[in-house]
Amino acid sequence: MEFIFDPPIPVKIQKMKERVRWGHPSLVQRGIDQTSMVIDDGNSDNSEFSFIVIGDSGTTEHHGHHPQRRIAELMLAHREECRFVLHTGDVIYVVGSHEYYPTNFIEPYREFLVNGENPKRISYERMVFSLPILPVLGNHDYYDVPLMYRLLAGSTRPLRRLLRYKDIEIGWHGSYKGDAYARAFLDYLQALTSGEQLEYHLDNHYTAKTDTGRCLRYEPGRFTRLPNRYYTFRYGGIDFFALDSNTFNAPLPLPATKEGEAERRELVHRQHEIEQEEMQILEVCEKLNPEIPAQAEQLDALKAKLYQIDEIKIDIEKQLESHKAPAVDFEQLNWLKQRLIESWNTEQVRGRIIYFHHPPYVTEATKWHQAQTLAVRRRLRWVFDEVADTLGSLTQGRSIVDLILNGHAHCLEHLRTVDTGHADSFINYIISGGSGHYPRRQRKEGSQLMETFEEISGRDDRKVADSFLFVGRHGYDIQMRRPYSFVRIDVRDGRPPKFIVRPFVTERFLGEWCDVYLEPFVI
Repeated sequence: MEFIFDPPIPVKIQKMKERVRWGHPSLVQRGIDQTSMVIDDGNSDNSEFSFIVIGDSGTTEHHGHHPQRRIAELMLAHREECRFVLHTGDVIYVVGSHEYYPTNFIEPYREFLVNGENPKRISYERMVFSLPILPVLGNHDYYDVPLMYRLLAGSTRPLRRLLRYKDIEIGWHGSYKGDAYARAFLDYLQALTSGEQLEYHLDNHYTAKTDTGRCLRYEPGRFTRLPNRYYTFRYGGIDFFALDSNTFNAPLPLPATKEGEAERRELVHRQHEIEQEEMQILEVCEKLNPEIPAQAEQLDALKAKLYQIDEIKIDIEKQLESHKAPAVDFEQLNWLKQRLIESWNTEQVRGRIIYFHHPPYVTEATKWHQAQTLAVRRRLRWVFDEVADTLGSLTQGRSIVDLILNGHAHCLEHLRTVDTGHADSFINYIISGGSGHYPRRQRKEGSQLMETFEEISGRDDRKVADSFLFVGRHGYDIQMRRPYSFVRIDVRDGRPPKFIVRPFVTERFLGEWCDVYLEPFVI
């Protein structure tokens, strides 16, 4: 039985458009740009500021310890000095269900919410942030559960035990194609049922102005909705671009060649192998008692492995289904291209940061070779090449963007591309995906990433990126260390800007927590 279902890309796009009433006449008549917002906190003109980056956090307590809450408590020490928190996606595990927002988001981050002293009284649809948390969608925020599993999972505990999943974070509901996320974070205009309500709302909350027209005014402590699933804002002379990578991550079709058929057979074989591995893990889970601490730790590790297997299965299925050109969200990619060009032609902008879920470059063991990873890399590379061709010498040797922030991989990592032969060369990447969910290991192949390029003369394998820092799971059995993390980034004045990256790590080892100090580094 499939426990997770990923909706098709065209469905994701259409549903999200409906929720924000994309292109509604009332918005068009007012000249409202539904992809921009202004953070009205009285500090957005300061050229020196700090912010926090977290990701892959949306879990609950694990048999007496709560990694996500532990990270949130460490973040509190920086609350007064940081202007906002960027979240790189996977806000709620496992299937983005509204059922888990109280325990997996509101309770852990209660100090960042208005009336957070009474978290049980906060509805996930009515959250107001005292310190902005600005997320993007992760794959788990879009996932759904099949009807048959919903019927079983919502039934009695003995019936759930038949499925051999104990206390897994899947219940009656999935995300309903991202609906729970949209109700939690987006300006859900679809809920305004009358024309008068909509017009009143627009005239009260879309009062900021940018070069592209009127836009949403984000007011910490009062109105903290996002305008769309992808959006942009300017702070301290830095343009931030938040993307939804779930709609441009579809793998390229397998070639209709002998090599393509061989790859297809290998994928089918791999699919069979991991299904067998899944059954073996489930059998072990059934024998473990979560009331015994040592077995509870083992159960946590096995559940994390099951989630990992589900992701691998979905990636394989995406490849096997790719008989024709995949659906790609070119509307969003072209929007990014145009906004980057405009950003470079705006005098007051001194830097650019992009954040989204799926990392184009990563050395985490389960993600570095995924077809989705390469798909995102190539589509973002296409955007950067298009921008570079348009800008010409305007960049004066600088990279198209200064920094890219991602999640998806459950680790903390800093990478930098080398000369790729494209406009994604010499860009720094920070993966902050270790803020709550079970951390994962670095690949055995090492810290240098290679890529195969199809040249006229044949295939050419060459290095495309180096990993300079990796914080993930290491050790085995009782010596296993599980580090969780977030980063604080201090933006300094100047053109180009300087970024001081401060990693913060807390480690679970032998049933105890231990904070780990890492040196800051400068980008």
